[in-house]
Amino acid sequence: MHDDCQFCEIVAGDRPAHVLYEDELTLSFLDTNPAVVGHALVVPRAHEEEIVTIDGATSAAVFETVRTVANGLEAVLEPDGFSTFHTSGPLVGTVDHAHVHVVPRFADDDVALSLPRTELDDDDASVLTDRVRAHLER
Repeated sequence: MHDDCQFCEIVAGDRPAHVLYEDELTLSFLDTNPAVVGHALVVPRAHEEEIVTIDGATSAAVFETVRTVANGLEAVLEPDGFSTFHTSGPLVGTVDHAHVHVVPRFADDDVALSLPRTELDDDDASVLTDRVRAHLER
């Protein structure tokens, strides 16, 4: 358990939570400040700060739990869809424990997840593509 991590406290059973699902590597519980009914979080049991840098088995387990929880919420709440996302880094979050949000969406909800959009520049995209592919091929 990581000091002062509320999600580690939930995993350890030291902080109350409405647990929806758990397995050996993950835990899912309702968000204490939900955007909508059914807003859930999925966390790895081990304290990890970044979802994108955890080991492959844990990453696979987290996203399998996302699928499992979304299926359960789908059956019970019958939402119009889902927004599923993770955030990381100090600019976007207040908890330094990797987590994925599973947010049931309804036609009349007030959830606004919008991204400002621009036109993709082909030259910039080609340079970025080449750089990322070169890094991944190492």
